[in-house]
Amino acid sequence: MPKNYAKVIVNPVAGGGKTGRKWPQLKEQLTRDGLAYDFDFTACKGHGIELAYSAANAGYSFIIAVGGDGTVNEVANGILKSPNCKNTTFGVINTGTGSDFIRTLGSPRDPLEACNFLGRQTRFLIDVGLVEYFKDGKKASRYFINYAGTGFDSETAETTNRLPKSRFISNTVPYVVALVLTLVRYRNRDLKLTVDGKSRRGRFLSVIVANGRFFGGGMKVAPMAELSDGKLDVITVNDIGKLELLKAFPRIYKGTHITHPKVSLATASLVEVDPVERMPVSADGELLGEGPVVFRLMPQALAIAC
Repeated sequence: MPKNYAKVIVNPVAGGGKTGRKWPQLKEQLTRDGLAYDFDFTACKGHGIELAYSAANAGYSFIIAVGGDGTVNEVANGILKSPNCKNTTFGVINTGTGSDFIRTLGSPRDPLEACNFLGRQTRFLIDVGLVEYFKDGKKASRYFINYAGTGFDSETAETTNRLPKSRFISNTVPYVVALVLTLVRYRNRDLKLTVDGKSRRGRFLSVIVANGRFFGGGMKVAPMAELSDGKLDVITVNDIGKLELLKAFPRIYKGTHITHPKVSLATASLVEVDPVERMPVSADGELLGEGPVVFRLMPQALAIAC
């Protein structure tokens, strides 16, 4: 197989179904930009992992995700699980609503511009994280390239999953509804937090472990995070009240929330969260399972087109 031959993995339902409608135009643009490729559509949740894993094992040196942050996470996981990972470069054409990972990466948010961007095929290595959690009472793990966490944001993701789905409603609307519903009923949790071997106990709203800077569609949760600095940024929101949280919430879009007295920022390579009661766990916006949970740094683990 030629070294510059690519596999493109397309999630047609990403962005509320807009990806499927945009794909013919994107396909033509990739061809005009000189990329030799073939493509597959994902058929269900988790299918992107299988397709990317098979493509990496088959010797594709360039694998491109077309979709939102969830699709990006799946394709990255498929590559990272493959024994041929080190010989594979990852590319992103964003067609979702969040665009959080590419905000840090610096690649174009416009899908057509991204096609031309990827045609250059320059690459650099980025760190990734590995989150270990429990699902249906069994240990499981998942790589993340942007962020993972447990607490309020993960419970919002869980609430989003329970809302009725409609192709006529933007993906942003259910998230906002879920955010409000979660805020009304959420209680801060007691837990043991261990960051690089140093432990403390307390009551927390959230523990977020970030590789990238943004989540939730542009919230600058980790303003100093870098994708290849050999560390994960750990943002903890301590025992904050709901009214205080609402007042402080707008600051997260500018990244100034890290100066709030109830917010702590650290860097680490290993983070462990042992909650007293059930806490959901999510990564790159996808609900995974529940704690206890461990977050590990995997330095310089993934080559990405830039």
